[in-house]
Amino acid sequence: MTENHAKQKLAQGKVAVGLGLRVVKSVEIALIAKQAGMDWVFIDLEHGPLGIDQAGQIAMAAMAAGVTPIARVTHQNLADAARLLDAGVLGLVFPHVDTAEEARAAADACRYSPAGKRSVGGPQASQGFAALPVKELTRRANELVLVVAMIETPKAVENIDAIAAVPGIDALLIGTNDLTLEMGIPGEFGHQRVEDAYRRMIEACRRHKKWPGMGGIYDTTHAKTYIQMGARLVLGGSDLSFVAAGAKARADFFAGLAG
Repeated sequence: MTENHAKQKLAQGKVAVGLGLRVVKSVEIALIAKQAGMDWVFIDLEHGPLGIDQAGQIAMAAMAAGVTPIARVTHQNLADAARLLDAGVLGLVFPHVDTAEEARAAADACRYSPAGKRSVGGPQASQGFAALPVKELTRRANELVLVVAMIETPKAVENIDAIAAVPGIDALLIGTNDLTLEMGIPGEFGHQRVEDAYRRMIEACRRHKKWPGMGGIYDTTHAKTYIQMGARLVLGGSDLSFVAAGAKARADFFAGLAG
């Protein structure tokens, strides 16, 4: 049976590192992520051209490779969340969750009754399309899924405890770029207001037994600060940024050989 490796790693108190997918559309990226030591792939349908069909194919390749496929939908896109789960993703990230009510709607869309309101669509990719009894299928699906609420505004930070308290939300993840932009301090990842937001988020997660996450921070100094504070579900960067950085480094290397 399929396992949610990222969720297992989080349960052990370890850092689960994800590879963001914005432009790569082929299944090979799942094997590349595994070889790179990534725990999960972040299939981004909010900031990229990927569609549900491509997300499903990548998800099934990732499951086979032992990498957890997690997809991000657009704001409060509950319909696509359900379709992505049916297609094979094992987790959903909901951006711009500002209130407990929005968090509850997201959680309900991702789990079957009595834990939520997800509709049963028959055998699933996440369970190898096995013809299981409905009771077993829905129980297993509820255990597998990882539901993540993104904290990206000062309003969300103010409501952080209520959001973390919502049953069915497994993790909170600060989208640091959007948060600093909304705060009027774009890119100031070490600002005291940002540190305070991370501290409040991590404390709320500890109170309510949720996993705290970090996105948008890739420099050693600030990443170390927030991981040592307790961030565990960590976005490690995107395919676009890795290709660009690798290509630039190689271009600079060859240009430098000319003397």
